[in-house]
Amino acid sequence: MKKYIPDMITSMNLLCGIIGVIFAFRGRLDIAFLLMLGASLADFLDGLAARALDAYSDLGKELDSLSDLVSFGVLPSVMLYNLCRTCMFGESWVCWVPLLITLASGLRLAKFNVDTRQTDSFLGLPTPACALLVGSLCFYVAADPACFLAQWCAGPVFIPVLSVCLSALLVSEVPMFSLKFHSDDPQSLKNKRMAFAFLVLAAILVCVLCRLNWSVVGLLSLTLYVVKNLVYAILKI
Repeated sequence: MKKYIPDMITSMNLLCGIIGVIFAFRGRLDIAFLLMLGASLADFLDGLAARALDAYSDLGKELDSLSDLVSFGVLPSVMLYNLCRTCMFGESWVCWVPLLITLASGLRLAKFNVDTRQTDSFLGLPTPACALLVGSLCFYVAADPACFLAQWCAGPVFIPVLSVCLSALLVSEVPMFSLKFHSDDPQSLKNKRMAFAFLVLAAILVCVLCRLNWSVVGLLSLTLYVVKNLVYAILKI
């Protein structure tokens, strides 16, 4: 039975994702984001369980990708679509641009499955990081409609540009460090992770001192993750 445990956990990822899509269409972006966090937890635990139980399988690998496409591809696209409709008080072609994230996520996941270069690090923005950045933004705007980000989202530029940029990063060749630790990791990689950990702590401190919504921690942290990796790529560090 132990070989089925990781697949059962992966199924919880898929279940959280599809329920999140339903709530996103209903305009409950807060609940949709919480379900995205649940999917992220399941996505982390299934790999942990597979390693602990030595229960790897081709079925599990395919199920994981399909689940990630729903939870971290379709769900953030629908959340941004609904946020755009809500902030702009109506339907517009602009609201459909976030659906590009679903297409880019599908390509990203398919590429990851066949790319042997991405065993210890990533080429392109990981789909969970993209989804959680989008989810944090949507949750924050839903929790505080008077914030400056809500005003940006009400315009015809911010959400389409964000969607295109994230989609481009998903399918790009920009190297991005993984947060999974291994005993044989080079010191340079450990230093990058340590620097990022300090930035996350700084983001938490800013949110506490400024009394911001807790979702801002995820929004700031993941934005810094993207910016740091872009700087590393430009400077070839």
